Amino acid sequence: MRRLYEGAIGLLLFLCATLSIFTTIGIIGVLIFETVEFFKEVSIIDFLTDTQWTPLFVEKHFGILPLLTGTFLVSTIAMAVALPLGLLSAIYLSEYAPGRVRDVVKPLLEILAGIPTVVYGYFALLFVTPLLKSFIPGMAGFNALSPGIVMGIMILPMVSSLSEDAMYAVPRELKEGAYALGATRLKVITSVVIPGALSGIISAFILAVSRAVGETMIVTIASGQQPRLTLNPLVPIETITAYIVQVSLGDTPAGTIEYKTIFAAGMTLFIFTLILNLVSYWMRERFREEYR
Repeated sequence: MRRLYEGAIGLLLFLCATLSIFTTIGIIGVLIFETVEFFKEVSIIDFLTDTQWTPLFVEKHFGILPLLTGTFLVSTIAMAVALPLGLLSAIYLSEYAPGRVRDVVKPLLEILAGIPTVVYGYFALLFVTPLLKSFIPGMAGFNALSPGIVMGIMILPMVSSLSEDAMYAVPRELKEGAYALGATRLKVITSVVIPGALSGIISAFILAVSRAVGETMIVTIASGQQPRLTLNPLVPIETITAYIVQVSLGDTPAGTIEYKTIFAAGMTLFIFTLILNLVSYWMRERFREEYR
């Protein structure tokens, strides 16, 4: 009876794992099929090199560069906020904070991850943008800077929590050995803790980048939905995810070339995030082996 029970549990777990695999295969299959259909009508060279993205206009252009530029611009701003603050928070929680403070601060910090992204979007539009405009009068009402900063705040708990877990996992014996040799706390952190946790820290950084690249509601609400090839964070831009939301609202008929653009854009985003995850895995394994 016990063997039958364990076999049933094993079969259930196998089915759950298989379901997730087939779901992933189904998503990739739909993306590939629709993307191939799109490129039957649009040249891939134009898609990669054209500097205009106007598939919903009378004069149609299908250059993905403006959407890529907007995505990278907002993500870069978010990383400039989240990575240093997240790492410093992780160092404090792991090495400086007393146990009681850590038990209180870490859950409070992680509450940020539970706030709906639509709330962050309106926070960026209605609070952060007017605040920034008081210091930067030439800033547009919709821009890349405001959603980038708010997105950095949103993903900060991910960077902080994962980095802190990696630092906390560094063997205590290594730190005590460094202290026994006369190292200061700062020296132990920079020479023992961070190198020992480097694989986990890098993984946290790259996962945060993937999260920022795939963010939808903040940029949809606060960035302006105007695809343009610019690196100016003070003007309206559009990201890949914001464009997908724009077309998916129901006004564009299914099966048209305009509708198929969301799959081409989605495939571009999928390839980029896949590369980031592969790089994360490779760097994690490499630094883990080097430290050993």
